[in-house]
Amino acid sequence: APLVIFLGDSLTAGLHLDEDLAFPAVLQRRMSDRGLPFRLVNAGVSGDTTAGGLSRIDWLLNQEPEVVVVELGGNDGLRGKELAQIEQALSQIITRIQSRGAVAVLLGMRIPPSYGQDYSQGFHDLYGRLAEQLDATWVPEVLEGVGGVRSMNLADGLHPNVDGHERMADNIEGPLAEALEALTVR
Repeated sequence: APLVIFLGDSLTAGLHLDEDLAFPAVLQRRMSDRGLPFRLVNAGVSGDTTAGGLSRIDWLLNQEPEVVVVELGGNDGLRGKELAQIEQALSQIITRIQSRGAVAVLLGMRIPPSYGQDYSQGFHDLYGRLAEQLDATWVPEVLEGVGGVRSMNLADGLHPNVDGHERMADNIEGPLAEALEALTVR
């Protein structure tokens, strides 16, 4: 089975949940049920940023994954990092993934308008722009139906609960299945 690495932060790690309830494990079960099994490496690190992901990507790529799902940027955005800095780091991560022959799946997201609407919109827009420029598989909004929905999050209001992780898996399932199906055609 192909190796799929999920490179991310606390959302990927499934903060405060059992590892098998986080969306990467949910997706692994779903893909197996669809006849698209994969080996999973959950490289989610709570608090991670795009710079942290960039510092880890080469080591992860040494494991020779066929697909790398990138869920990073939320912590950068919540800290008000420069959008150009976030975009540059994500661009380098995706470029390195693709240079090793793996498929990059970029998970887009939104952040609250704490730093103003222009920043918030610019943050969201950079994911689509990168996906188009680098021809990466793209999920426009990984937290659709989860972000800001009280019943989908833990008491902290930021991290998805079990239902939230199931919904995140719903948002990613189609693009991930397409990426795995394309591997069988290669």
